[in-house]
This record gives sequence, C-alpha cells and structure tokens, in this order.
Amino acid sequence: MGSRPVRLDIITIFPEYLEPLRHALLGKAIERGILQVGVHNLRSWTTDVHQAVDDSPYGGGPGMVMKPEVWGPALADVAARSGAAAAAEDLTSSVSHRASSPSSFIDANSDQGDVDKKQPLLIVPTPAGAPFTQEMAERWSNEDHVVFACGRYEGIDQRVVDDAARTYRVEEVSIGDYVLIGGEVAVLVMAEAMVRLIPGVLGNQASHQEDSFQDGLLEGPSYTKPRVWNDLEVPPVLLSGNHGKVERWRRDQALLRTSARRPDLLNRLRVAGEISARDEKALELGRSPEE
Repeated sequence: MGSRPVRLDIITIFPEYLEPLRHALLGKAIERGILQVGVHNLRSWTTDVHQAVDDSPYGGGPGMVMKPEVWGPALADVAARSGAAAAAEDLTSSVSHRASSPSSFIDANSDQGDVDKKQPLLIVPTPAGAPFTQEMAERWSNEDHVVFACGRYEGIDQRVVDDAARTYRVEEVSIGDYVLIGGEVAVLVMAEAMVRLIPGVLGNQASHQEDSFQDGLLEGPSYTKPRVWNDLEVPPVLLSGNHGKVERWRRDQALLRTSARRPDLLNRLRVAGEISARDEKALELGRSPEE
C-alpha cells in the first residue's frame, strides 16, 4: 500500500470560492488519490433561522466579528470528521486527467487503516499573522491533515483561535501587507504553494528545487524556442551544452535579480555566510565574470 493522501479541509461561508482547487494540478492530484479536499460551509453549524455567523464587536467599532459559537463546533467536527463535516462530500477533479505514470499513493476512497495521532494543523489567514513563506509551504506539504479557516468581516473572534489550540496546532498566517475581503483568496494561494510540493503532484519532482526562494534567491529568467524572437536572442550560454556553465549562469542571474528586486533576501544570505566570493564578483560586475 502507498502513502496516505494529504487531506485539506477549508471552512468558509463561500464554498464556491474554492472551485479553483478542482482544476489543473490540484484537480489531477485529487483524481490520482494524492490529495483529498473537503470544503465546508460554515453556515452548516448555525442554529438560527437567519444562519448568522457574525455579530457586532465588543468595545464598539466598525464591522462585524465572526461568532465563536459557530466556529467552535465547525472546527471540532472537521478535526473529528464528524457531524456536518462528515456529511460533506469531498471535491472531485473538474476534468478527467490521464496519469503519466501509476500513482504510488492509495486511492482517496480506499481503506486508510489507522490514522496518525498527531493533531491536525489549523491555518488561519489574517493580515495580523506571520508572513507566509516557501519554508512554510514546504513544511505544510509534509502534513497529513491541514485545515484552513476563512475569516470574513473584521475577522474571527480570537477565542476561537485560542480554544482551537486544544485540538489543533494553530498558525495565523498573512500572505502580504494588505487587507483582503476574506480569507478564501489567501487559502487558494497557500494551498497551491503547498500542494505542488507534495511528492507525486508535479510531473518532475526536480522542478520545485529550482523555484524562487528554494535556495533563498529569486529564480532567474527562463527561455524556450525560438532561438530568436522579435530580434531578441536566447543567451548563448544556454545553447552551449555545458551544464556547469549553465548552472553557474543561472546562479548569477538569480543573484542579480535578487539584488535588484529583493536586496533583503540577499543580505540575509550574506549574514548566513551563503554568498561566496565568486557570487560577490558577479554582483559587483552585474554579470557573470566569464561573459
């Protein structure tokens, strides 16, 4: 039997917003049994005729705050796969894909045996959270069960987050220094960054090893055919067939791009002693020294 699929659960008041999770590589991962995705309507846990999920904030102020007596039972059921969470159907792929090779994972609907005793991971998107990073995506891709709580309005009552720590390992995370209407867009960003790192999702597992941020640098430019387009040529080194020179050129381009766009990342690598004298030479010249 192969590895157990990674499970994502998302709680939201707009389930249709998560439709993109059924498409492209994520949809293919669902179809191949690598990934299970459950999208849960928070209103399933309301008890009033209006299905209210928010109320006015204590202390006054604008906006509304999402209610703990709705979020609490929702998170409890999702963690235990009970109640309304158990009744919800998992997402299916939007289209049929043809797997290029047999999956090493078990089918998402097969008997999974004993589940791990580790608490699930709860991610709460919030502008007040820790900045989302590639390291987080890498770490989350090794989890068995990740739950996303999509807040709206002025956010979720903080007691929900505090109380959830009894059942979950909780991380409050921000995707940037700006405010969105709700957490759904942030979840789509984080879920895609995480899922593509799960073994078997990408056709070529080496692909993500050259991504931006994997080595602390931004990824350099990429080129494909034709060799000349609009009088612009592909850099000759990429046509040389010399893999050592190509890798060195790519490192130099990553250094130069990072220096121009994210000098903070470059400074971090300098402090860590990960920028060599050869790297510094390329940065000083603004090109590969061999050019």
